[in-house]
Amino acid sequence: MIHTNSPVKTSTVSEFVGKEASSLPHRSIGAILVEAGRLSADNAEKIVHLQRERGQRFGETAIGLGLLTQADIEMGLSRQFDFPYLLKGESQVSHELIAAYDPFCAEVEALRALRSQLMLRWFDSAEEHIALAITSPERNEGRSFLAANLAVAFSQLGERTLLIDADMRNPRQHALFGLPNRNGLSAILSGRSEIDAIARIPSLIDLSVLPAGAIPPNPQELLARPLFKQLLHELTRRYDVILIDTPATDVFADAQSVAARAGAALVIARKDVSHIHAVRNLVDTMRQASIVVVGTVLNTF
Repeated sequence: MIHTNSPVKTSTVSEFVGKEASSLPHRSIGAILVEAGRLSADNAEKIVHLQRERGQRFGETAIGLGLLTQADIEMGLSRQFDFPYLLKGESQVSHELIAAYDPFCAEVEALRALRSQLMLRWFDSAEEHIALAITSPERNEGRSFLAANLAVAFSQLGERTLLIDADMRNPRQHALFGLPNRNGLSAILSGRSEIDAIARIPSLIDLSVLPAGAIPPNPQELLARPLFKQLLHELTRRYDVILIDTPATDVFADAQSVAARAGAALVIARKDVSHIHAVRNLVDTMRQASIVVVGTVLNTF
């Protein structure tokens, strides 16, 4: 659970399959499942025929015949309504990304509530706000977990979403998304790579990730370079939402540099882990640096 406090968007199967991708929301579940390899065209025809005879829904008939499972139907519906999610065993993405694997559970509903508040308070404001740093005082408070799941949730909203791993001390996003970490933010900021280090997540529409890359000896200096500001400026023209994972602030000043470039920060605290004085100090430090603190989140995962 996540708590927020403030202030601290008559046809045959062959005909179905022949539809263009641009008409995705109008395609049948049968066509989607045939294309996904979950159902043969012959069985899809059989289901459509019996569905009409019995006056049932496609999924009801298919499950009754034992040709599809409820999970298959949910997957088809999610793609029909342009709401992608993953099935376990079919992706390298970590199961920690509950927004990707279990988008209808209570915990993800709480994430969506947080997403809505962030849209209202920051991303949908009168000014053009695109980037947001995810910060917390200490390690093991759930920054990377929350940043990754929020990124998935924003992409499911249809926002062109980029998740940047700016924690060049203990990077995690490459592991969460099953990506290599040879090339990433550190290489871009040191002038050894270009924006093509950004990886699209093919199974999650509208989501891209920029891994931290090789751990450098001077992460704070890299983040303080004008090149990081220039990079964010360029990326804000390509994406609707940019979330930036950062290191803990109790030891390193990296997060403050990132938040200053982004313009705002979301502060994370974890139940039975975070110290209230550390959270207050972080909020005060951000505000003294003229960084907008859009809210605080109590992470109880």
